[in-house]
Amino acid sequence: MRGIRTCVLMAYVSCIPVKPAAAHEAISGFKYDGFCCNGDNHTGDCQMISTRNVRVVQGGYEIIIGPGDHRLITRRHDFVVGQSEARRSEDSEYHLCLYPNEDTLRCFYAPDMSY
Repeated sequence: MRGIRTCVLMAYVSCIPVKPAAAHEAISGFKYDGFCCNGDNHTGDCQMISTRNVRVVQGGYEIIIGPGDHRLITRRHDFVVGQSEARRSEDSEYHLCLYPNEDTLRCFYAPDMSY
């Protein structure tokens, strides 16, 4: 009986519509600024990155990112962004937009800093 319930539950869950992220939108629904984003959540240059990639430093942020941390990254990069240059993340996550290539940090979104 337990196996039948599991199958019924899985069939039900698989029928629930999932809203895909639209262009200029993170999976969370947070919308990137049009200037920052080229493409969508699967092919674009903006993507949420892990907190382990970001370190708060004097006056801003250091972003150390390597292959697997962002879909466009093929080698290690170390970016520094001033606090005044960072855009406010509306979903309390870090996001990185790279354009026109992986060497150019176009926009960086960060949650509000608290000191």
